[in-house]
Amino acid sequence: MASVVGVAHITIYLDDSFSLKDKRQVVRSISAKVRNTFNAGIAEVEDLNDMRVATLGVVCISNQAAHVTEMLATIVQFIERNLELGAVGEIETELIHV
Repeated sequence: MASVVGVAHITIYLDDSFSLKDKRQVVRSISAKVRNTFNAGIAEVEDLNDMRVATLGVVCISNQAAHVTEMLATIVQFIERNLELGAVGEIETELIHV
């Protein structure tokens, strides 16, 4: 049986963040919400020392590409709705067939 891995890179712009502590609090909060709601893997993957930008990597896996695409879209919408500080910028998604 084939598996499909979905990967999304989501850039968040934190204009109201004035320190790395502010940024990390926002990233921890949204990451925990995504993990608890969707059981998906999520981590900050780029821009670690830039207090105004955070890039999150989100991963999910399924046996159907349509399900992975839907999950990633739902997670992105969830992040947009629940982001306490900042705005979602660029979003890149990729499906990897294994």
